[in-house]
Amino acid sequence: MVKLSVNLNKIATLRNARGGNIPNLLQVAVDVQKFGCQGITIHPRPDERHITYKDVYNIRSIIKTELNIEGNPTDKFMELVLNVKPDQVTFVPDKNDAITSNSGWDMINYHHFLTKKVKKLKIHGIKTSIFLDPNPELVVYAAKTGVDSIELYTGNFSIEYAKKKLNCIHPYIQTAKEAVKNNLFINAGHDLNLDNISFLIEKIPYISEVSIGHALISESLYMGLENTIQSYLKRIHRITSLSCKKRGFIK
Repeated sequence: MVKLSVNLNKIATLRNARGGNIPNLLQVAVDVQKFGCQGITIHPRPDERHITYKDVYNIRSIIKTELNIEGNPTDKFMELVLNVKPDQVTFVPDKNDAITSNSGWDMINYHHFLTKKVKKLKIHGIKTSIFLDPNPELVVYAAKTGVDSIELYTGNFSIEYAKKKLNCIHPYIQTAKEAVKNNLFINAGHDLNLDNISFLIEKIPYISEVSIGHALISESLYMGLENTIQSYLKRIHRITSLSCKKRGFIK
């Protein structure tokens, strides 16, 4: 079954817009787990414009599923995750002034840099993932770092899918197949939503986890948070079950 990890950055952004503690980030973290999601993702940035470093420490103790922390592995970020010890850390090459993550790692130039970072986390038993563009040639470099998984950057897929350009899925499929060959788990995230999630999982049945925040929170404004979580889980379950039946895993 593909796991759904809910990114709570937008909840923190809404809270920070007014100050105070509404909406209550910690309560939302408790609730989305209660509603069925299998993980929580947070992405603390250096300017702390949404998730703050204090939030990271506060949220750790209430995560009963999986805590995934995303970020650029600066010294400050590495100190944070080594103190908090989340279940998973996803390295993302975002610049300090980036509005949102918009590309994967240049694995050729950052291979040695990321290898050192992965090694530090593995010593402490923390799973690691590397944010990667859909390019099969980069997977071998990622695997050599010792990382556990890759996270496919699905921003371009989401844009092209909205234009009905379905061939956009092909490089993602090839990258996923290469990851499987290299014994890597496959995560996916960025701009995934209720319109495109089924197609992605149908075409890439190897995906282990999807991380969704902006669209899920936006859709929740219309549907309600619990209904939105359940809608994702139902679609993921339906398409995963069909895929497993086609591949003979279940009858």
